Amino acid sequence: METMSTVTGLKNSGDVLFLMLGAVLVFAMHAGFAFLEVGSVRKKNQVNAFVKILTDWSVSTIVYFIVGFPIAYGISFLKPAEEIMGKAQGYDLVHYFFLLCFAACIPAIISGGIAERAKFWPQVVAGSLFVGISYPLFESFIWGKNSSLLQGFFKTIGGAEFHDYAGSVVVHSIGGWIALPAVIILGPRAGRYVQGKSHPLPISSIPFLALGSWILAVGWFGFNVMSAGSLDKISGLVAVNSLMAMVGGVLAALVAGKNDPGFVHNGALAGLIAVCAGSDIMHPLASFVVGCIASLIFVYGFHFEQEVLKIDDVLGVWPLHGVIGSWGGIAAGIFGQKALGGMGGVTVISQIAGSLAGIIFALASGFIVYGILGKTVGIRLSKEQEYLGADLAIHNVGANPEEHIG
Repeated sequence: METMSTVTGLKNSGDVLFLMLGAVLVFAMHAGFAFLEVGSVRKKNQVNAFVKILTDWSVSTIVYFIVGFPIAYGISFLKPAEEIMGKAQGYDLVHYFFLLCFAACIPAIISGGIAERAKFWPQVVAGSLFVGISYPLFESFIWGKNSSLLQGFFKTIGGAEFHDYAGSVVVHSIGGWIALPAVIILGPRAGRYVQGKSHPLPISSIPFLALGSWILAVGWFGFNVMSAGSLDKISGLVAVNSLMAMVGGVLAALVAGKNDPGFVHNGALAGLIAVCAGSDIMHPLASFVVGCIASLIFVYGFHFEQEVLKIDDVLGVWPLHGVIGSWGGIAAGIFGQKALGGMGGVTVISQIAGSLAGIIFALASGFIVYGILGKTVGIRLSKEQEYLGADLAIHNVGANPEEHIG
């Protein structure tokens, strides 16, 4: 009996440590989001990017702890510490920490689309609503306490449940498609389109952009591999599939993007976003193909968004996270088939249905929240503030304060 208790205790400890390390890796990805945005905006908006993402993270931590996690999984922490610690050595707590890192990706993704002209506090409010209510509600229907309802529907129409192992749809597609209404309602930055003609605005730092991509890529192995939830479910297949999709994205962007460093570094992210859903069931070579296709979607999708639709999405978060996240959900249904070397257990119909459900839910959430904020408190800086830059207009300091002395 004592031996069994010791073994159980060690297993619980191992699972807590495993998930905590995963949470730390995904937490580090938020530094990647920050540097990716800082490198992609003009110098006068760098401070704002840093402060905005850290503030969104902090607010997300509170609202997901009190409201979001209970909505998604039916587990409340509003009870004595002894009770929330439980017999599993606080596993639910680190599970919350890990999934918080996913939830907080939503405002971090949106941040890149609305950069350089959004008001600070209205965006903080919007982010808190998405992380506290909107995102966990959808999460509950795919991964959480209400999953039997929607998943039952997918199984009825498609013959299998919707498969999204690490969140191509639940996290990335939702974030990217929520960002689209925000970007449309905000409108383009001053000078981006003049008399119908496109005038691309310069970015401030390729090294910062590259650093952001690298940090995100490293943390992504925690995002995907640690989605197993416990040591006994860890999968080497997930790790190698993530790697293959990433390099597929890089190489495809290198060719399609004609050596452009922005496309190359975002290509890595495109591959990683697309592989999340099916990383546990696809063959590594299939993951490479999925990453290549994802990168092509970004390169040509970014051009289509910016130059044809004339949507000023600064970091291209709609094609990168929204469209490619949806592609990842569908790709799991295609390349997860045993006929293509996958593990099986998925259908294309269910994967399309789940991906479409994510798009509809995200668009509705985005238009409702940003529509209301836009009509009430407003979500855009004044022309004078935008010209001055969000750093000085909002935070009263630039990225290099000594340049303003004297």
